[in-house]
Amino acid sequence: MLDLGEKFEELMKVMKRLRGPKGCDWDKAQTHDTLKPYIIEEAYELVDSIDEKDVRKIKEELGDILLQVVFHTTIAEESNEFSTIEVIDELINKLVRRHPHVFGDEKGYSYARWEEIKAKENGDKNFSRIGKLNKALPALSLARRIQENAAAVGFDWIEVKDVLDKVKEEVNELNEAKTQPEVEEEFGDLLFALVNLARFLSIDPEVSLRKASEKFIERFNRMEKAIEKDGKEFEALNLDELDKYWELIKKEEKR
Repeated sequence: MLDLGEKFEELMKVMKRLRGPKGCDWDKAQTHDTLKPYIIEEAYELVDSIDEKDVRKIKEELGDILLQVVFHTTIAEESNEFSTIEVIDELINKLVRRHPHVFGDEKGYSYARWEEIKAKENGDKNFSRIGKLNKALPALSLARRIQENAAAVGFDWIEVKDVLDKVKEEVNELNEAKTQPEVEEEFGDLLFALVNLARFLSIDPEVSLRKASEKFIERFNRMEKAIEKDGKEFEALNLDELDKYWELIKKEEKR
């Protein structure tokens, strides 16, 4: 049986063959830019498999993410941008640098120290304990990361009740908003407070909202089929009639 290093070399050979003269036309056509959607898609599929606690799917999705890493490094090697070994070396060095409490003389993990090291690495003179955040993250994930970072340095609510009170406060402020800019601001504050509540309830807001969206789609499809079964036209029904079908579908789910 091949060891880890030999297996990785085999994987790289497979990728290079796919990109080679007699390889796959689709694989050969890909670039860093064209692969961007697949990186995001594979990450979400991994999260989904973790939520389902499906070990077989987790293994498969981890492989798909590894494929993206190998794909990008192979493209980079072809154009002499950087090598796979350089990517691995940079990762190893970064892990060692950012864990001085493991590989050095410092005692204990400190989030603030982690961010300080990152800031020095990036030449960032405007160091903040909240960290340098990736603003390309989905808004809900960005809000959660901001809150986690603030909590890590002691700026956080103490009990879930406090967060619930904050949510209620933001709802009231949204009700009192007069102008469109005020409504937008207060709505954003409400979403931010709800993300905080999700964190206290150990819920990923991105995943939770995705599940709620999927549930809505499933119910809507079932409502359409129920209307069709009754020989009625969806567009001919008013809102009250549609709502009755919606409530009927919800009741069926509880049986």
